[in-house]
Amino acid sequence: MHIIKIIPILDIPIIKENDDLAYLICKAAEKQGTPLQNGDILVITHIVVSRAEGNIVNLDEVKPSEFARNIATEYNRDPALIEVVLRESKSIVRMGEGHIISETRHGFICANAGVDKSNVPGERNVAPLPKDPDESARRIRRRIKEITGSDVAVIISDTHGRALRRGEINIAIGVAGIKPIRDRRKERDLFGYTLKIKQTAVADELCSAAELVIGQADEGIPAAIIRGYPYERSENTSARELIWPKEKALFI
Repeated sequence: MHIIKIIPILDIPIIKENDDLAYLICKAAEKQGTPLQNGDILVITHIVVSRAEGNIVNLDEVKPSEFARNIATEYNRDPALIEVVLRESKSIVRMGEGHIISETRHGFICANAGVDKSNVPGERNVAPLPKDPDESARRIRRRIKEITGSDVAVIISDTHGRALRRGEINIAIGVAGIKPIRDRRKERDLFGYTLKIKQTAVADELCSAAELVIGQADEGIPAAIIRGYPYERSENTSARELIWPKEKALFI
């Protein structure tokens, strides 16, 4: 039996462009007496990653297209925000009742192409998803190894809804050092039945577990350590492995 701990990393300062995010996380974790250790999993919200990478858009500097203005009028939305969503989208999957569900350039299906206003300083600023979340995770992982000497897995998370389910959960949009799916096919269950289709999205489950302590409102906790989970390590992996192929998708 494994005892798994979820540890919020407190007192991380407000992240700005060009900040050394990995260093600030390591120092905050050390200061609170829970320094990063070998085998830890670090879950970080995409918002602070985008802020550190300077991937922030001021809506006052955006010139909406005619298409964006038409959508904004129909759904009573900000034309500049709609324009940013369109720029971040590969395609529009659904629109209705003021909502836009789109496919991002990374291949994720989500509301507003993942463009987020919460926890972004500046009344008119929004944060798109990192341009390459897997590379962002790899870069943070390498920097943590330089600072601490510890080999950790890094997952970048985002909040997504789910088809036909109320409420949102956190999912993985970037991974490094961890295989995002545990393939349990050919394992046997309690009664000896051989599993045939069981594949567990462990990276998504870890993100949702971390969200129990990560603050989305006034707590201001953008990262958490998951300790004690025996994950499968991998040096060549991507969160895109979690994307279901379109030809097999039943809801789009």
